[in-house]
Amino acid sequence: MTLPNQITILRILLIPVFVLLAVYYGHSVEAGTPNEQLRLGTIIVFFIAAVSDGIDGWLARSCSMKSKLGAMLDPIADKGLMLTAIITLSVSNWDRSLPLWFPVIVITRDIIIVVGWMVLHFLNDYAEVRPSVLGKITTFFQMLTIAVVLLQWHHYNVIVIIAGIMTFLSGIGYIFDGIRLLRVHGHGEIG
Repeated sequence: MTLPNQITILRILLIPVFVLLAVYYGHSVEAGTPNEQLRLGTIIVFFIAAVSDGIDGWLARSCSMKSKLGAMLDPIADKGLMLTAIITLSVSNWDRSLPLWFPVIVITRDIIIVVGWMVLHFLNDYAEVRPSVLGKITTFFQMLTIAVVLLQWHHYNVIVIIAGIMTFLSGIGYIFDGIRLLRVHGHGEIG
């Protein structure tokens, strides 16, 4: 159990703490008495979890502590934190919550990526999904969206719309990449 793996496990354990704080803050908003300490706690937990992602990756690379467990746990922790935050901030009663269409687009894109990976793996006995530049930009905007909702930024709708558009476009990009990989490996025309 390397230090990066321990940090990743800590990140996974912070996810339910984030959810509880966010939900209880939503309840306090709904009751008409917003508890800003709960919101601050939610922000701090999310910040620690997000920063720990960079720290564990840096430690694994720079200190030669890469492991199979870390390679498996890190994306689970990343997606778990991102999806949990997006869903929680969509269904909880914050003053400025995420619209319900946003998690639908994010989850649909992730399902497309997973199903595409499974198809490629089944047909080619190998599949490696590498994040595209558009995918990395999308992740940035999704994180920014979570941040502006946590901070209750007044003009957050612009960021949410940009993140939604980027998520949609990157999903389309992954579909085209999957079709291209199928053709490269001799699976003919699709459709």
